[in-house]
Amino acid sequence: MSGFTGTGALLRLALRRDRVILPVCIVLLVLLAGGSAQAALALYTTPAGLTAAARAVNASPSIVAMFGPIADPTNPGSIASFKTVSLGAIFVALLAYSLVRRHTRTEEEAGRTELVGAAVVGRRAPLTAAVLEAVGACVLTSVVVAIYLVGLGLDVPGSVGYGLYWLSAGLAFTGITAVAAQLTQTARGASAWALGALGVAYVLRAVGDSSQGAATALTWLSPLGWGEKLEIYGTNRFVVFLIPLAFAVGLLGMAYGLRERRDLGAGLVSGRPGPRRAAASLSSPLALAWRLQRGAFLGWLVAYALLGLVLGSVALNVGDFVNDPKVEQMLRQLGGNASSLSDLYLAAEINFLAIGAAAYGISAALRLRSEEAEGHSEQVLATSTSRPALLGSHALIALVGSAVLLVVTGLGMALTYGSATGGVGAAIRHLTPSVLAPIPAVWVCVGLALVAFGALPRLVMLAWAVLALFVVVGEFGSIFKLPQSVIDVSPFVHVSVAPGGSVSPTPLVALLLIAAALGIAAVGAFRRRDLATP
Repeated sequence: MSGFTGTGALLRLALRRDRVILPVCIVLLVLLAGGSAQAALALYTTPAGLTAAARAVNASPSIVAMFGPIADPTNPGSIASFKTVSLGAIFVALLAYSLVRRHTRTEEEAGRTELVGAAVVGRRAPLTAAVLEAVGACVLTSVVVAIYLVGLGLDVPGSVGYGLYWLSAGLAFTGITAVAAQLTQTARGASAWALGALGVAYVLRAVGDSSQGAATALTWLSPLGWGEKLEIYGTNRFVVFLIPLAFAVGLLGMAYGLRERRDLGAGLVSGRPGPRRAAASLSSPLALAWRLQRGAFLGWLVAYALLGLVLGSVALNVGDFVNDPKVEQMLRQLGGNASSLSDLYLAAEINFLAIGAAAYGISAALRLRSEEAEGHSEQVLATSTSRPALLGSHALIALVGSAVLLVVTGLGMALTYGSATGGVGAAIRHLTPSVLAPIPAVWVCVGLALVAFGALPRLVMLAWAVLALFVVVGEFGSIFKLPQSVIDVSPFVHVSVAPGGSVSPTPLVALLLIAAALGIAAVGAFRRRDLATP
């Protein structure tokens, strides 16, 4: 029997299991790129305005650090893609990571790989099937987004380069995650290695892009920087794509070699025992939930704090690249009726960050599902812990954690923005309404995830589809000319408050009541259903 025997069957099984979430992710990524490009092309209608905006972007180290430089300021595709191409590459990398980890280390940790291996399945088949699905998803996403951009009127070479940019990140992190799955013996450990590598890659690219001299070489060391070096909608140096391709092939070869050197269920890097004081710190369901979730929360917290600092710095110079009335009109649509361009910019960015906070809240709430699937919840409920207490502990972390992310972002903005505009204290008071207003909308998303867990545990991934729906109809509804009644489905459209602006309590109270009702429904549904078996 070959080591690859059964790969086709396992690939079909993986595709069947991901038949909902995978198409949703691909469609959302394509709409993100296409919607942003359509908005930019509609705003910058003259070559002079487009070139001025692109050059202002390149002149701002903070913006370049966040999104990368623009290759050719005179090409419409450059300004239409400069934000989403780098952000989308990170999302594609996360998609590849999640698929490979889900169908390798997660399956192995749950014991399902051992059961499958008892049939006519080769030793390398599970890893091969996971890699093929991840690579196929990345290729399909890249091809569709390139076709979409060409359909919008952007030039073909640049649009192909856009797709290759995304594909380079997906291939690189397919290989990185495949290796991480062999090194560790838990899915959590594989996540730490892979996501840690993603964080390092982003920092290397950001530092390299915003530096001068020898430090610029750091971009070449980052898997997220290789796509940037394609210089899409500029020179379109497609030969650079050979670097991530060779990198991925090398890492996959390493992953297969490591797979042959370890036992099933084991990792090449042995896990360290927990501290002896851990038992004392796990005296309640909330303490256990915090210990399980603190690593992810702290990672999100650091990222949001850094984003707040960077966005506050960018807001100081926003007038340099927003010199078109249409751009100001777009910011007013996203950020409300603020008195200055800086406030409009900060309000618009806070609205986008609120969606990210909702994503954190959903992931924290859905940790309940993974704990149940692995049999851990059954062990906890065998003690005196009740089901409402178990659900409530993770729900509390999701709700409080998502709110803290927005508050920390506001503090970061106030530190950099306020230090140059009249004091940090004044900036905090000025930004507080804008930062706190989206929290009820975020909590509605968390409540929907909890209801999905309580009532439909096998379909909890639909919570991500609902968030994607809110993003599409809320952020791009006007671009796609959707009816206002459809746009109003998104809770985020009701909570946009400009810095220093007045807050209307009615929509906030209504969303809080909806979130509370969803939480009560989730508890009731969880109490009535049976636990899933691992």
